Amino acid sequence: MSEAVQVAVEAALAAGKILRERKDSIGKISYKEFYDPVTEIDLLCERTIIDRIKQTFPDHDILAEESGSAQGNSSPSKWIIDPLDGTLNFSHGYPCYCVSIGLEHEGQLEVGVVYNPCLDELFVAERGKGATLNAKAIKVSTIPTLKESLLVTGFHPKVINSLDDNLNHFCRLMKLCQAVRRPGSAAMDLVYTAMGRFEGFWELKLCPWDVAAGALIVTEAGGTLTKFDGSPATIYDEEILVSNGLIHQEMVDVLSNKPEPS
Repeated sequence: MSEAVQVAVEAALAAGKILRERKDSIGKISYKEFYDPVTEIDLLCERTIIDRIKQTFPDHDILAEESGSAQGNSSPSKWIIDPLDGTLNFSHGYPCYCVSIGLEHEGQLEVGVVYNPCLDELFVAERGKGATLNAKAIKVSTIPTLKESLLVTGFHPKVINSLDDNLNHFCRLMKLCQAVRRPGSAAMDLVYTAMGRFEGFWELKLCPWDVAAGALIVTEAGGTLTKFDGSPATIYDEEILVSNGLIHQEMVDVLSNKPEPS
């Protein structure tokens, strides 16, 4: 385990411990918008993660959901942090949320760690070294067709003020697969696709901290990641499609609005 992976794991576990201890005592809730809460715990977890990273990598840049960018673009290495992905779930006591920590070096994802404290699931990936869940290797599913697949998606808060709201894609895909789930945490959706619980995931209007760690984990587990039209995607794009690879073209055909087969 590299030093960067070790730091990311320790930081994620520390934040996860806070989430477990404070799940019934979340304190003050404020709102970026009426549909987009921030709890005291988001802020506490973010400070905890950043402090641990800075102890070892004081010169690295930080991009975090609540505090934004720190130290500008002075370093080739940037930590991309979502201290609590699934804040709305957490604030309602719905046990589907996680900590997400990614490390990007010279524009390439190198480390991804996602920790689900509700089930004590620790997902880890390092570029070129595969992906693990609780230290055991994981791979995407081998389901070969869309009609046999369980898909997952989400509706980012930004869609409330947009006509591009993902509902059209949801309706079309719901009729072409076994089912579509909507748990409410993009990072969880990504890692569950990585381990084969889902065959595919798509969403609009996500932010880098939503997907940085999960994107590396799913690709290291053998998954395919693109934009909706099948072209290359980055964590800075506002649309993402991830699958086990086997159903990818079928999903591209739907998401790019090609006519359905008769």
